[in-house]
Amino acid sequence: MSNPTVSEPAVRDEPLQLHRLTADAVLSLVCSAAGALALVWLLYERLLPFTGLVGFWLCWYVVFLLLYGLVSAARWGRRVLVDRVAGVALATGGLLVLVVVVAQIGYTVYRGTPALRHGNFFTETMGITGPLDPLTSGGVLHALIGSLEQLGLATLFSVPLGVLAALFLAEIGGSLARPVRVIVEAMTALPEIIAGLFIYAVVILTLGLEQSGFAASLALTVMMIPIVTRASEVMLRLVPNGLREASYALGASQWRTVWNVVLPTARSGLGTAVVLAMARAVGETAPVLLASGFTKELNSDPFTGPQLSLPLYIWNYVRYPQPDMVARAFGAGLALMIAVLALFVLARIIGGGTPGELTRRQQRRMARDAAAYRHDRQPVESS
Repeated sequence: MSNPTVSEPAVRDEPLQLHRLTADAVLSLVCSAAGALALVWLLYERLLPFTGLVGFWLCWYVVFLLLYGLVSAARWGRRVLVDRVAGVALATGGLLVLVVVVAQIGYTVYRGTPALRHGNFFTETMGITGPLDPLTSGGVLHALIGSLEQLGLATLFSVPLGVLAALFLAEIGGSLARPVRVIVEAMTALPEIIAGLFIYAVVILTLGLEQSGFAASLALTVMMIPIVTRASEVMLRLVPNGLREASYALGASQWRTVWNVVLPTARSGLGTAVVLAMARAVGETAPVLLASGFTKELNSDPFTGPQLSLPLYIWNYVRYPQPDMVARAFGAGLALMIAVLALFVLARIIGGGTPGELTRRQQRRMARDAAAYRHDRQPVESS
C-alpha cells in the first residue's frame, strides 16, 4: 500500500519593494550609523594615532557605508545590496551639498545683516568713509551700479557672438566646425585671471585705453562666450529634425527656418544658457581686478575712469581688520546673492514655458492670421 503524497505549501512570489521606506530599512540605517560611529571613535581616538575632525567624519562615512552594505546583504540579499548602498550614498551626497549651500548662505546673512540694517548701505558710496567709520556711513551704491553696467555690456557683447557660434556648430558645421569647437572648449577651461591679463595686455597696454568698466566688461565677455556657445549648441541640437524638415517642405530657406522654427523652439533653453553665463560672470573678481581699476566714488560712465564692481568691493574690504569693513564686505556678498537670484527669476520669466511652446504674442498673431484667412476665403466660397 503506497503512502499518500503530501503536497508542499505554495511559495508566494512577492515583488521586492526597493524604494519603500520600512521600519527595517530605517532601523538598519540608524544601527549602521551608530555602530560606525562607535567603531571609528574607538579606532580613531583610542587605538590609532589619528587626529582631525574632517578625517574622523570621513572615516565614519566609509565605515557606515560598509556596515550598511553588510546589513543589507544579510537582511535582503545581494540583489538589494547595490540599490540600498547607492541610494544612501546619493541621498547623503545631496544632503551634504544642501547643508554646505545653506551654511554658506546662512553665514553670509549672519555676517552681512548688520550692514544691511542701515538704509545708507544701498544709497551711499565709500567716498567719504574710512575704515574706522561706523556702519551708518558708506555703502555699495558705486559697486552695485558698476556690476550692473559691466554685466549688461558683457551680456550685450557675448550673447549674440555665442548664439551665432552655436548656430554655426549646430546648423552649418563643415570643416571649420571641429576647430571652432576645440577653441570653445579650450576657452571654457581658461583660468579667469588669463581673461583679465589678455584684456589688460591687448586693450589697455597695446591700444592705450584706460582701466574702466568697459575694459572689465570685455574681460567678462571672454569668459561668457564659451559658456553661451556650449550651452546654446546643446539646446539647438535638441530641436527635433522633423520641425526643420517640415519648414523646408513648405519652401522656407535655411535662415528662415532657423529664425522662425529653431530659435523659437529652443527659446527657454537659450535663456537658461544666458543665465548660466551671467551667473558665472557676475561673481568673478580676477578678470575685473586688472581691467576695471579701483575707486571709492560713483562712476556711472563705464567708458571713462576706474569703475568698481561688487566682487572687487568684497575682495578689497574683506581683508580689512576692522569689523565694520568686514561687515560691509559680507553685506555686499549678500547683495550679490540677491542680484543673482533676481537674474534667475528674470530669465525664467523671459524664457519661461517648455521648449517649443508658443508665447502669448505668437498665439495672438496666429489667431489674427487665421481670422484674416477665413475672412479672405468667404467671398471665394460665396461666389
